[in-house]
Amino acid sequence: MLTDGDLQAIWLTVKLAGIVTIILLLLGTPVAWWLARTRAWWKGPIGAVVALPLVLPPSVLGFYLLLAMGPNGPVGHLTAAMGLQTLPFTFWGLVLASVFYSFPFMVQPLQNAFESIGDRPLEVAATLRASPLDTFFTVAVPLALPGFLTASILTFAHTVGEFGVVLMIGGNIPGVTRVASVQIYDHVEALEYASAHRLSAVMLIFSFLVLLGMYLWRPNAKKGV
Repeated sequence: MLTDGDLQAIWLTVKLAGIVTIILLLLGTPVAWWLARTRAWWKGPIGAVVALPLVLPPSVLGFYLLLAMGPNGPVGHLTAAMGLQTLPFTFWGLVLASVFYSFPFMVQPLQNAFESIGDRPLEVAATLRASPLDTFFTVAVPLALPGFLTASILTFAHTVGEFGVVLMIGGNIPGVTRVASVQIYDHVEALEYASAHRLSAVMLIFSFLVLLGMYLWRPNAKKGV
């Protein structure tokens, strides 16, 4: 059976992934829309920055986020000025780090979904005197709904599987920053292979079911079911 520590780590992981997914839906949607519609020359550099966490080693990203959020970093100065504690080794530090690390997993599927809409539906809405905001919410968002689902699932699943960044930023504090991936690492480090196997099996089954659900749903979405 899973230990109390395992269950606590799973709950913390689900909580982290849920919050990060909601935040990235709010932040990633306008970025993805802009990248899908703009022809500005700086689209390439901005797209590269968005995709950077895909190729950057997690330890590198975690290191620079740790410097930025530390007491001598710009984020650290901001939190100190607001009378708040520094973010490293806190749950909200994990949230901020995970937002950066999972950003491309939200933006890129949404960008692809918006680009697949094409210009025609948006032009028709414009001829009917729909405002840009109205066109976005009544035309673009419904047509891109499969992309929203894919982006949300990938973001949630990717956040669940994080290790390097969360360990750099959050450390290993039970009930605060010890997520499932860190809990598995602890079991292995303590030579508790049976406990590591049980928790790893839970995460493996969860990841498979999430991806299976996404792949089964996407063909139905294309048929309009």
